[in-house]
Amino acid sequence: MAPKRKATVGEPLPTRVTRSQTRNGNSKPVSVDPVSPKPKRVKKGTVSEAKSKVKAPVDSGSKKIVVVEHCTQCRQFKIRAVKVKEELENGVPGLEIRVNPEKPRRGCFEIRVDGEKGEKFVSLLDMKRPFGPMKALDMDKVISEIIEKIK
Repeated sequence: MAPKRKATVGEPLPTRVTRSQTRNGNSKPVSVDPVSPKPKRVKKGTVSEAKSKVKAPVDSGSKKIVVVEHCTQCRQFKIRAVKVKEELENGVPGLEIRVNPEKPRRGCFEIRVDGEKGEKFVSLLDMKRPFGPMKALDMDKVISEIIEKIK
């Protein structure tokens, strides 16, 4: 199909006759509007707004914050992250646990204390399938060690 011609300022709009108009004898031509660009849709929440909501000021002096970062590539990461979160909430009252507060890294499973001097309890980075180092962890033992270190 040939490309459409753009109308110039001085030319009148071209007229178009459809098949149904010629069949019925209705000779009223339809004018064709030049192609007008559609307005772009605006997203409701932008990335900068989302980041500003996540980094709200939190009084970290009264509560310890533990961050569990897990990759979203495989369900095994999520299963372990949820288990850690539930066990830590039950084991240490008043502890705040955040799961993936920022976009997680690929092949990563990390449990750490949030902050500049944050202690890393478990840090498994850049794992490839089948995620052997993560599956080799005894999660009950790891969770009990974390609870002892926090108390």
